Amino acid sequence: MDMDVPDQAPIDGLYPRKASGKRRLSYASQTSGNVRMASTTGTLSRAGQLRGHASTLTVRSHAGSETDQTEIHSPVPTRHFLLQTESHQWLTSGTLSGSPASSRPTSPVSAVSTSFPHDGFSSTSPRLGRRQPALSFSSLHEYGNSTSKDRKLPSASGSLRRKDDDRGEDGVDAGMGRRWIRWMHRNRMREGVLPCSIGAALWIKWCVGLGGYSGAGTPPMYGDYEAQRHWMEITNHLPIRQWYTYDLQYWGLDYPPLTAYHSWLCGLIGSFINPSWFELDKSRGIETPESKQFVRATVLVSDALVYIPALVFFVRALHANRSKRTQSLALLSLLLQPSLILIDSGHFQFNSVMLGFTLLALNFFSQGRDELGAICFVASLGFKQMALYYAPAIGSYLLGRCISLGPKAGSRLFLRLAITTILSFILLFLPFLPPFAPLTGILDPIIRIFPFNRGLFEDKVANFWCASNVVFRWRSWLPQPALVKLSAVLTVLGFLPSAAQLVFAGWKTMDISNGADVPKASSQKKDVVVSVPTLPILPWALLSSSMSFFLFSFQVHEKSILLPLLPLNLLLSGSPHDSFMFNWGVLTNNVAIFSMWPLLKKDGLAIPYIATTFLWNYMLGYNPFRKMTHRRLLRYISLIIYSAMFLLHITELLFSPPRRYPDLFPVLNVLISTPVFVLTWLWSIKRGTEVTWGVVGLSLRPKSSKRS
Repeated sequence: MDMDVPDQAPIDGLYPRKASGKRRLSYASQTSGNVRMASTTGTLSRAGQLRGHASTLTVRSHAGSETDQTEIHSPVPTRHFLLQTESHQWLTSGTLSGSPASSRPTSPVSAVSTSFPHDGFSSTSPRLGRRQPALSFSSLHEYGNSTSKDRKLPSASGSLRRKDDDRGEDGVDAGMGRRWIRWMHRNRMREGVLPCSIGAALWIKWCVGLGGYSGAGTPPMYGDYEAQRHWMEITNHLPIRQWYTYDLQYWGLDYPPLTAYHSWLCGLIGSFINPSWFELDKSRGIETPESKQFVRATVLVSDALVYIPALVFFVRALHANRSKRTQSLALLSLLLQPSLILIDSGHFQFNSVMLGFTLLALNFFSQGRDELGAICFVASLGFKQMALYYAPAIGSYLLGRCISLGPKAGSRLFLRLAITTILSFILLFLPFLPPFAPLTGILDPIIRIFPFNRGLFEDKVANFWCASNVVFRWRSWLPQPALVKLSAVLTVLGFLPSAAQLVFAGWKTMDISNGADVPKASSQKKDVVVSVPTLPILPWALLSSSMSFFLFSFQVHEKSILLPLLPLNLLLSGSPHDSFMFNWGVLTNNVAIFSMWPLLKKDGLAIPYIATTFLWNYMLGYNPFRKMTHRRLLRYISLIIYSAMFLLHITELLFSPPRRYPDLFPVLNVLISTPVFVLTWLWSIKRGTEVTWGVVGLSLRPKSSKRS
């Protein structure tokens, strides 16, 4: 096989850069075992194949060159185990291959430098500077496997293009989102992709907000919408000491102080526009069109200020070495995720603020700014206590970081993290501490935040307790204190493997030398990187920990499934369509939306439920009924689950439940959804173990390194 390689795009190590003109790469047959390079000028005839592992490869320079008479032995590269899996985007790869298991071409490195200098969530995250693009063996291999119709010369960035790139893997539709992004790029409107994506997401959320909401027109308590509006009311008319004690029978405040401060700010702005919207006691149940528009707008503004910037920052960091199109598609898939849209903009809550602070914490962790990440995670906890679902993973990650830095630098980092976290919590609860309040004043918000006097689960939530309650009546056999302890034990056992993986990885990479302190961004030089060896394990630990809390913890709501969906969707973004990560991730998302159907039906959100779900799947190009020859088990599981979901919806539409079993349909919903969540939890532990193995190995001896 002969291939012309232009002089401006040499393959490093095969011939000197000084020689001019074109050179032809001549690949010998599989039996010869030699690869020779000549200086003859020619044209590209056909693509070559990578040699089998049994071959002996040699490369000889052309006569008269600087390296004449020099023979270079060229071993066949073997991809690392982690790079053969679906989670390769979390690791630094030596090639530019998007996924070896995928049949699609490689996602190219963007030629345009992004504003985020680090390489995403990899074991080494450069703060400044960027790796130069180069041709990879995987690019040449995919180029050789492509047909002459689809083939183009590899560019210096290693990108491979298909003429018919409206088709995805296995000849299936690439998805509306990818086609739109390509159309924007081809028509020189690539700069408009980001604002259009954000604008479309905000517009869809506003349209969903025009429909029903929790408690609409149902006095005397109404619903979550009235609860959020009522908190804006009491925080603007009562002293801080009474925020957590005033009329607890009517939507008493039960979220941490940052939610209270946020409600105070929203109520202050609303009272300036129209004081009647938030009059103390007199405004209860107000549902005027103007007041609803304002309260709905507070969700969009909060979303635009916290969650969306965190998403943009994260996607550009995660996919820093991938094309702008891949980054745009990943962002679009996260912006249009239907579960969060239906709960925040439909049912009405502010979950995106809590998730946005968690995302910001991950962004800072990826840059080595652990103290700022800790502050952001405290803010997430201070906004909603449900962020505790992530606490075991975040805490284990930071502990592993301290261990990996060695005794001296690790102790200093641990001390800084402890001081930063304590001061952040003190600042949050300062109005409830002396001298601003009595010493017992701190108990008021804590008792409201952790309501152990409530039931084991809320309504019919798709977790272990509700599903098993069908055959074993837990509340009839065990008293509530025993149930609290049992749920705590099962929850700890559920997240313990992922927490142990992070600590073990930190110990395995421990630096026992007298290392210096953690480098700061201000003192970084261009070629200095911050080693974060445990970072690739973190997303799987977040998924395992949050899913463990959702399945086994005490007092869980249907809406709590939003927390496991965040790390799952971060892992899902940018995955190839034929990967297990993509297909199982979309399946879990669809089942999560389905599990909230009883709540959404009660809120009158049937049309947004159908529209947003189909829009998101169509945008991704997901088709559960297409043939997956190499993933037959996954296909069969998907068909069974989707058939059960469809059958339940049709049955619920045509028939009424029997009087003896009024909750028959919600219970069937739980029995369909819970097995999928259990499998996702087990899968996250398995994948976390594999990633840990790939990053640090399973040897019990820690690795030590010495700084010069």
